[in-house]
Amino acid sequence: MKKLDKLILKAFAGPFLLTFAVVEFILLTHTLLKYLDDIVGKDLGTGVLLQLLFFFSILIVPISLPLAVLLSSLMTYGNLGEHHELTAIKASGIALTRILRPVWLVSLGLAFTAFWFNERIVPRANLNAYSLLWDVRQKKLALDIRPGVFYNGIPGYTIKVDRKVGKDKDILMGVMIYDHTQKSGNATVMLADSGRMFTRFGGQYLGLELFRGHTYVEQPDAQNRSNASFVREGFKRNMITFSLASFDLGKTKKELFQQNRMMLNIKQLHHSTDSMQKVLNRERKTLSARLGGYYTYLRLDTTGRAQNRKLAKWQVPATRLVPLASPQVEQALNRARNVNSFIVSSSQRLYEVARESAEYRIEVYRKYTQSTAVLLMFLIGAPLGAIIKKGGLGVPILVSILFFIIFYVFDTMGSKYGRDFVLPVGVGMWLSNSILFPFGMFFLYQAYNDSGLLEMDFWRRLAQRLPGFPRLRRLATPITD
Repeated sequence: MKKLDKLILKAFAGPFLLTFAVVEFILLTHTLLKYLDDIVGKDLGTGVLLQLLFFFSILIVPISLPLAVLLSSLMTYGNLGEHHELTAIKASGIALTRILRPVWLVSLGLAFTAFWFNERIVPRANLNAYSLLWDVRQKKLALDIRPGVFYNGIPGYTIKVDRKVGKDKDILMGVMIYDHTQKSGNATVMLADSGRMFTRFGGQYLGLELFRGHTYVEQPDAQNRSNASFVREGFKRNMITFSLASFDLGKTKKELFQQNRMMLNIKQLHHSTDSMQKVLNRERKTLSARLGGYYTYLRLDTTGRAQNRKLAKWQVPATRLVPLASPQVEQALNRARNVNSFIVSSSQRLYEVARESAEYRIEVYRKYTQSTAVLLMFLIGAPLGAIIKKGGLGVPILVSILFFIIFYVFDTMGSKYGRDFVLPVGVGMWLSNSILFPFGMFFLYQAYNDSGLLEMDFWRRLAQRLPGFPRLRRLATPITD
């Protein structure tokens, strides 16, 4: 490796690692904010939270790499240009393409890494992340009995306390408990002056020790409800144990999620797509055969009898509807409605199958487009950094955000158009890369020719080449005597 390559790679390594970490943190925060309501208040524990953070951080690696390459390549060549190192290298007779080669090779390796991540690691991370997230969503909120509020979190019981005292707020004052375990409404009520709350048997059960209270049990009269009586039983100390099994984090079998398109690699996605296409083609072929039976019945009912042949000769004016009271006509109208209902339901079913097939093809293309985006972002960032000749985090961040927003908007638009059959799936998924590729080639051409893209003289010379510019200049020149 030559000293020039070492210089450039050393200048690229630091900004890349920094920007990749920053982009990972920002995108990870954005991802967790979407599921914040499912996580907060459930006392998941540090282990579960770390697992979620780890799995989601892996999922966003292919998305973070393009933006990190764009920003770091802009900063690298912007710093070289700002400190006149780029000018000195060019003065020694080295072409710009040779200067870009080391980072180009690194970007090529990162593109293959992104593809490998999308193909091998991301499906497994999706399976672990979303199966764990499903378990988290099913987990109830952590036990939090608030003073003056009825708490229904424990199955079969409703608890209300007047206030909570003590260092750990585990002493309850003015306790009221409704027991619904017997499915008899509010027939059993316990009142106590105070109580103490603690966990038992390794946190699997909640113990509630009540002091100085009474238990009221309603004894209804089967014949006359108004004659119902109450049984009151006093106690000085009463221990109640509640099961906290509903608060545990269950472990759902991952096999239930394995057929989701986000958990499949390219080979599995192609297999699922082929299966859906076979189902779609089979449904289309059998649709005409099913409709044939309806049309046969209509033909027999309207032309098979002499009376119906006479009815068939009637002409209904386009401006008004002539009521026909014939039973055969009513039957034909009912069958026509059945045909319409059958066509609507069949078309909706075929549309859903075709849309699902498009979703699987979108996942296949996304594995390629996200990897190609790494090279595309280098093609934009490196030449543009050589033109701007500004390092640091100011201008490069603004330019990077601008192009990444353009890429993200057209990528989202293309996938939506492919999903809704506005565009072919392949065209929609390659839309963002196709739009940004000319920008990269334009910047590379301008940087190779040392063009002052940000200078006013460049735009003035460009305007002079436009047809009709001399005439506009003469019109703008003031006439003097």
